[in-house]
Amino acid sequence: MYSRRNFIKKTALGSAGVALSGSVMGMSAQSYRRIIGSNERLNVAIAGLGRRLSGFYEPIAMKDSNVRLMYLCDVMESQRINALRNFSKQIDYRPELENDIRKVIDDRKVDAIINATPDHWHTPGSIMALKGGKHVYVEKPSSHNMKENELLVEAAQKYGKVVQMGNQQRSSDHTIEIINEIHKGVIGVPYKAVAFYNNSRGEVPVQRKAPVPQGLDWELWQGPALRRDYTEETWDYNWHWYGWNYGTAEAGNNGTHELDIARWALQVRFPNYAQVEAAKRHFIDDGWQMYDTMEATFKFPGNKIIQWDGKSRNGYSTYGDGRGTVIYGSEGTVFIDRGKHILYDRNGKLIKEFRSVTNEAGNTLGGGGDMTTMHVRNFFDAIRGKTELNAPVNDANVSMAMVHYANIASRIGKGFKIDEVNGRMYDRDAMKLWGREYAPGWEPKL
Repeated sequence: MYSRRNFIKKTALGSAGVALSGSVMGMSAQSYRRIIGSNERLNVAIAGLGRRLSGFYEPIAMKDSNVRLMYLCDVMESQRINALRNFSKQIDYRPELENDIRKVIDDRKVDAIINATPDHWHTPGSIMALKGGKHVYVEKPSSHNMKENELLVEAAQKYGKVVQMGNQQRSSDHTIEIINEIHKGVIGVPYKAVAFYNNSRGEVPVQRKAPVPQGLDWELWQGPALRRDYTEETWDYNWHWYGWNYGTAEAGNNGTHELDIARWALQVRFPNYAQVEAAKRHFIDDGWQMYDTMEATFKFPGNKIIQWDGKSRNGYSTYGDGRGTVIYGSEGTVFIDRGKHILYDRNGKLIKEFRSVTNEAGNTLGGGGDMTTMHVRNFFDAIRGKTELNAPVNDANVSMAMVHYANIASRIGKGFKIDEVNGRMYDRDAMKLWGREYAPGWEPKL
């Protein structure tokens, strides 16, 4: 059994195909960067320095990643200061601190941007970066709505840049292994997947107009979103639940991951039908404005089905864990989560259980771990042409469509048929929510 550090080191070296001599290993980090950085070092920036930041310490600081962090960008001053303090423990140089992502994009020396901003910024900010000649690692959900889903794919193709979504389980060795076995028939014909997530999120404050927190650029935080007065508790995390102007609810916040695993296992693209049962079930009078409980069903060609069971504020572990995916086949069943996969035969007998040595955040706030490190490293190596992306946006955004269908169905209160080729919805009410309204001058344009 490898230690976590040895596992990461072995995986990183293997994926990059790096052979290091004893003399190089004995050099200081600064000298090492000067030698191998002359022809392939990547200059990167991080925009959005919140809870996902810790996931980027390791892949950026690793010497054989051969990257230089040029900017730490966030609209909240305290986030920039905290990020610099934390990164100073990982690297021996000082990146610049910046409030405005547009200034980072204007710097021609920046090769790639990690876009970890709030949901409403993901596609607009990524398209800005692509137009500015940058490669993009965009955190999930990569789009806020179906129109953005299409626009980001078109932008990646138009500008010829590498775009990876941050669904890091695509870079998980144990997940890749069992998905490959499923595709080879280990459970016969896979016909159904249940993606699930449960958490015990508590009460959130009712929104009240409040002064903008010190150090926050509220105008720039809103960016592409329609303008409104600041309300307390909004900027840090609760924007997820404070209406559709910013967030994509729990389906976008967490369902993105497991729905993607389900679609990957079943080898399907767009569904031909979507329906949901969703409602706010807990703390009825608090400030949470969206559903906190959802059961969604997506039907696909070939008589295949994906279901999403999301319980944001009920911690009961229906499936034995807080999050994961169960894949049913004609000859068996597989359970997959971030730490393991378990294979059963058709009678429910345990055939194989594999527990990974990786350490990836589950359903708690914050994030990072071995999968994120491997996923970001995969992004860096794809930019250099050394490997293919594990989650290219043209494929990742097919999975994203299920998130948007679920949210749309919950908002209009009915299911609908879908064109399985292009993803368009055969429902007028649904199509009214295909896109969203933007603040004047902030509409994403290719």
